[in-house]
Amino acid sequence: MSSEIKRIIVLGGGAAGWITAGLLAKKHAAGVKVSLIESPDISTVGVGEGTWPTMRQTLAKLGISETTFIQKCSATFKQASKFVNWINPNDDAYYHPFSEPQGFNKVDLSPYWREATQGEGTFSQAATFQHYLCENGLAPKTIANKQYEAVANYGYHLDAGKFIELLREHCTTELKVELFSDTVEHVLMAENGNIGSLATKNNGNLSAELFVDCSGMRSELLGKSLNVPFVPCDDIFFSDTAIATQVPYPDIDTPISSCTISTAQDAGWIWDIGLQHRRGVGYVYSSQFCTQEQAYDTLSQYLGDKYKIDKVKTIKFTPGHRELFWKNNCVAVGLSAGFLEPLEASALMLVETSANLIAEQLPANTEQMQMAAKRFNASMLMKWRGVIDFLKLHYVLSKRDTPFWVKNREPSSVPDTLKELLELWRFRSPSEYDFTDNMEAFSAASYQYILYGAGFKTDFSSNAYLYEKSALATKQIMLNRQRLEQLKFSLPRHRELLEKVNRVGFSAI
Repeated sequence: MSSEIKRIIVLGGGAAGWITAGLLAKKHAAGVKVSLIESPDISTVGVGEGTWPTMRQTLAKLGISETTFIQKCSATFKQASKFVNWINPNDDAYYHPFSEPQGFNKVDLSPYWREATQGEGTFSQAATFQHYLCENGLAPKTIANKQYEAVANYGYHLDAGKFIELLREHCTTELKVELFSDTVEHVLMAENGNIGSLATKNNGNLSAELFVDCSGMRSELLGKSLNVPFVPCDDIFFSDTAIATQVPYPDIDTPISSCTISTAQDAGWIWDIGLQHRRGVGYVYSSQFCTQEQAYDTLSQYLGDKYKIDKVKTIKFTPGHRELFWKNNCVAVGLSAGFLEPLEASALMLVETSANLIAEQLPANTEQMQMAAKRFNASMLMKWRGVIDFLKLHYVLSKRDTPFWVKNREPSSVPDTLKELLELWRFRSPSEYDFTDNMEAFSAASYQYILYGAGFKTDFSSNAYLYEKSALATKQIMLNRQRLEQLKFSLPRHRELLEKVNRVGFSAI
């Protein structure tokens, strides 16, 4: 028997839960009651501090001003990911900027940039001024720009705990999400195999037509109650532990990086994220190749003698995802759907994608639920496949020789889809024709930044007759240099802009 969807219950109050509840409440305020159950007894992971540029659209949809977000979440601007020593252990680095290569829709710079620059510099230096902005501590916009408006494309670094507080406050007061501060003691199943209701400690049985599982790695609803299998990816990704800490700046004028700095280590890599008042630093590694004591030593050496690690959060995980993300009347978002590793801030992007899909394609009634689930699962499986390929690419291109890195290059650990792409790219560069599905996680531009930043050599000579746009490519590289010369004098320092935002804020219109 079909019935209208009148109530949705979100289980879990981390970033995944509040973003999903907020987007649902914003879109369906007139017809659907959105409730969220947040247990006071269960803490969130709280170390996801990097976002994609998509977060700008998400915050705008929720109705949160950029000024409020930056002020309340100790947020900073993220323009790129910087990979240090991923290819060799001795002082090499490359960037994955958020801005597309100059003239990307007019000409592919890949076959031409080396000749046009006479072999000087890197691909990202030739292709975008954003490399320079990151290297020199400049912001991606000025205080004269409107909120969410970009000169250079950007996402954010944020304090995860403060972000959840802001989302909670905004969703409950402005979007009228119903909050239950309570603990679910058990799940009551309906005769048809659906979730019937959630038995809570203080508020009795709470029922709904649709349940969103944001319970984290426990996956209380989709995994435990509906028995959707977990598909491990530990044959592709070998990191399974992360230790995270917070590091104060030595003084209030310390420059703030506007990129996530990812520095390779013998058994994994260290992330370094600059917020307004501190850095978030962590080491994600494989326990197969590194003990916890060795991991602590590695992190201590990275931070140097000035910093003593006082508080460390340890997170253990198995890389992988659920076989399905939506089954019956339950859909999983966030860690309950899966997790691979912190590389490239893909976790929050997958939350945003999932939450937007649910909000935009919410079935009209329970009869439509099965079709909605089928479409959602197909879309999200495509998204996860793309994330897996892209993250693995970073490891495959490395030439580091410790056991962890050698194992990451073993052919048996590389997905067939990535092997095929790498074979194609031996003789041509990544193009949008390689990524035709609108649910692809990363664009051809992102693949080019990683591929050529890491030193991959495509042999363009076999089809040399195709590459007759050297003049246009050279023009784009020169335009990039001209734009850089303009911006280096017009854009403020990163910390300077943040201080102005905290004082006066951005214009709303």
